[in-house]
Order: sequence, then C-alpha cells, then structure tokens
Amino acid sequence: MAVPAEQYGRSFGDLEAGEEYKRMNSERRESYEQEALLSPKDYPNVPEPTTPQTSSKPWICTRTRVTHVVSFFAGVLACAVAQYFLCGSGGTRGAPASSAGYLASPDAGSTEVHQFPPPSPTNAFPSLFPTSVGYAGPTPTGAEPGLIQTAPAYPLHTGAPHLVSPSSFVSKHNSSSSSSSHFDLFKHWGNLSPWFSVGKGTFGVDSTPEAPETCQITGLHFLHRHGARYPTGWAAYGGPANFSSRLHNSASKWETHGALSFMNDWTYKLGEEVLTPFGRQQLFDLGVSMRTKYGYLLKDFTETNKLPVFRTESQDRMLASALNFAIGFFGYPFEGQYQQSITIEADGFNNTLAPYKTCPNANSVKRSSRSLSYVRQWADIYLADAHARLAPLMKGYSLTIEDVYTFQQMCAYETVAIGYSKFCELFTEEEWKGFDYALDLFFWYDSAFGSPVARVQGIGYVQEMLARLTHTPISLHNSSTNATLDDNPVTFPLDHSLYVDATHEVVVLNIITALNLTNFAADGPLPADHIPKHRSFKVSHLAPFATNVQFQHPYRY
Repeated sequence: MAVPAEQYGRSFGDLEAGEEYKRMNSERRESYEQEALLSPKDYPNVPEPTTPQTSSKPWICTRTRVTHVVSFFAGVLACAVAQYFLCGSGGTRGAPASSAGYLASPDAGSTEVHQFPPPSPTNAFPSLFPTSVGYAGPTPTGAEPGLIQTAPAYPLHTGAPHLVSPSSFVSKHNSSSSSSSHFDLFKHWGNLSPWFSVGKGTFGVDSTPEAPETCQITGLHFLHRHGARYPTGWAAYGGPANFSSRLHNSASKWETHGALSFMNDWTYKLGEEVLTPFGRQQLFDLGVSMRTKYGYLLKDFTETNKLPVFRTESQDRMLASALNFAIGFFGYPFEGQYQQSITIEADGFNNTLAPYKTCPNANSVKRSSRSLSYVRQWADIYLADAHARLAPLMKGYSLTIEDVYTFQQMCAYETVAIGYSKFCELFTEEEWKGFDYALDLFFWYDSAFGSPVARVQGIGYVQEMLARLTHTPISLHNSSTNATLDDNPVTFPLDHSLYVDATHEVVVLNIITALNLTNFAADGPLPADHIPKHRSFKVSHLAPFATNVQFQHPYRY
C-alpha cells in the first residue's frame, strides 16, 4: 500500500539507527509485543528520491563520460599493480587479503576474527520488526509426550550432525588409509567429544533407561554439561591459543610441506570459552529430546499450579546452555513456562554447580600440575611416532611433542567450532585412542577417583539430590550447598517431579565420584605408560560436551 510521504513522520535521516539499536539492546524489552501491524504513522519518513535535472549542455555529459572511462581504466591498472606487489607470485604463506576492516591479519598462525553483529548497524530499526504482530491462527496444544513410558525402545543419540569427520587417517606405515568402519573419531576426544548414548552395561550397571514393566517413572533429576565451546583461556599443557601465538610470534620464518602444507595459509579461528554454534544446537536438541521423553511430568505442575525451577550458573556458556535447553524443551517463547535460577560462579559464593569456588583447600593449580604430569608422560609415549613423522615437515620452527598434542586438541576444537579440521587427518587411529586416554588420565587425577578433593566437591550436589528425593530440607550446610537459596522453597523446591541442573564436566565427575560408583574406582590408579585393556572410566563416555545424567525415581504399581 502506498503511503503519502507527509504521513511518514520523521525521516530516516533524522533517526540515528545505531543509537536506536544500542538503546533497544540496553533496555529491557516490554513484556508484551505490539499485537497489530504497524500503522502508517509508525513508519519513519523516507524521503522520496529526487530526479536529477537534465543538463541543457550536452558537451558536459560527453566530457563526464570520458572522465569516467579514463578513471575506470586507471582503477584497473592500479588494482593490478597493487595485487602484484601485495600478493607476489607464487608465495606459499600468503592468504587472501581481507576486504572487511574487522578481519584480522591473514598471516599464517595469526588470529582471524569475524565480529558479528556489528556494534551500530545503520539499518537497525527494531520498532519496524516486532516479534509478534498477532494473527497467530489456531494454537491448541496436544497431550504431553512420554516416550520413556510408552515407546518399546529408547532412542539412542549416536551422531554429531553438522560436523564432518575425515574420510581417512594416517596408517601405521605413514600413508593415508581409509578409516575403519567401526572407528568413530568423535568418540575419541575425551571431554571434547560431542555427547552420544552409551550401551547397556557400559559402566558395569546392568540397567536401561526404560522403566521396568511394573514401574512408572514419576520424577527426574536431570544433570547436564554445557555444550561445545571454544578453548578455555588458560592451558598449562597444550592449548590451541598458546600454539597459535608461538607460531605468529616466531622469530624465524617458518614453512611447512607435505601433510602440514595447509598450515602455510592457516589462521587461528577460535574464540574463547563461549558456546560454538554446534554447542548451541546440542543444548537445543537436548531440550527437545527431554521434552519428548519426559514431557508428561509437566502435568504435575499444572495440577499443583506451580512452575518448574531449573538451575544453571553465571558463566556465559553455562547460562547460554541453559537458555538453549529451555527453548528446545518449552519452545519459543519460553517466558512464563519455567523459572531459571542463576547461581554465581565466583570466589566467595557457595555453589554446588561450581564447588571448586567454595572449597578453600581445592588448589586447582597444584592439582592440575599433578594431573598434567601423567599426560606429559603418556604423550611422550603415544605421540613419539607422530612427532617423528610431522617434525621434519616444518622448517624454521622446532615442533615439540606438546605441539603435536596441541594438533589433536586443534582437531577437536576446530571441528566443533567450524565444522571440520585438517588437523584431524594427521594421526592414526591408535594415536587418537592415545589422545582419548590422555584425557582420561588428566580427569581421573584432577576431578575423579584419583583426586583428593573430588568427593568433597561432589558431595554438595548429592546432599541436594537427597533433600529433593526425601522432600526434606538440608539440615546442616557443611559443604558447597548455598543456605540462602537451598533453604528457600521457591528457589530450591523439594516437591517437584522435574529438576534440571546445568554444570561443568569436572562437576559431573565430582558427583559420580561422590556417589562412589565402585566399578569406576576399580579402574585405578590409571597407569601413564599404557592403556589398560579393560576400563569403564572413559571421559568421552562420562563427560563429553552436553553430557547428561538422568536420575529417575520410579513408582511401582
């Protein structure tokens, strides 16, 4: 519909789009969106384009046309000269120069950053793009799903959609070979693996998720880890960012060839600690999965006129994981369907979801140093052949065992961040099994049965779960429990049929250790000179990205 210009009101030229955008982002959005289409008076004034006046002097147009032609060819010549001097002829280290100012230097090994969204987009007018305009059509709901009770089998989560694994790996004879049909690389990255379902009896427990024939599941305590993230900001051994910095700041000019030739144009593309796009997808999918399995538990909340209370903590990736889970579980918009408790992860705050911030004697630096000593010992053994194979392919830089270990980390992190990584092709299947075990070693001694503080750090959550199961408040706060929150029936209810808690992989392992699952304990102490043939403690099975533990309480009828 055409609208007269005089009805538009303010013009686009009068509005500072970036300022409106920043103002809208900084203020809380109103609870209810505008339910009607924008009326003509709501549109900013867009001045109609003016038609240029034709000149009565045709010789001016002719001279202007000649000027444009000359300028065009001068520009072509300038581009050719600039390209010759900037790109050279046949350089191996060059990468395409960025045409956008926000891209970092393309030099190999440097960090490449794509900053989105722009801080002050010129076309951002949120008032013109409401999230609801009414006219939704019919919206009746159906019965809540209860797959865990009704289906003849439990659905397994076996793949990692959106990620690509290499089609071949290096063989023991230093040549490329196709991957074994049974080998799944994504299941050999320890805590960096995407989560997957494990089979019956994997942990020595002869049970399945399905309820026994004479029982009905009446409640669920759901514990999950955050989704796939970028590397953390620190690394005492390995660390993709550390390696990238060493390359970028190398005093000598390095060059690679053979299997490492891709590094001549490689740039470091990883952020730090926040969720990757795949990590966001993991938690959304997990929310959908849990609603399909346990949606029927929500009937209890309707009958008691209450809302579920889910918990997470304040770190960015933790809160983002919880909210993505909620979108998958409740759908959008999820406001008014549940309440999100956000505990603080910082020194001085009791927090069962981050107990290492509570326990004063849990010196993580000293403990990690001890754990990493086992990783170093094992890396020197299982990566010896890989180091001998890869070191000669890099000139001008002395490649170490730690660097080769970082290549394996880079494979995992790049895959869950950008979908695929050339680093994955550099190793044999046996070397990937060695990497998986290296992370078992670290977490066994850092966060599980080989740690002197794992049980202490996990006991707080066990106390909370016991309080929920028995509907009895915690009588004595002598661990990481938070009395302010846990003694309040609103922030820590004891009569609900569904509890969802988001935490870190180390805390999941702390809780498993505090529960004293003896089959895992029997695996240790883990040796640093070989992989035990039979072990149930595998971090890729226990604490991968988006891992989840379902504590069910059934009712026998």
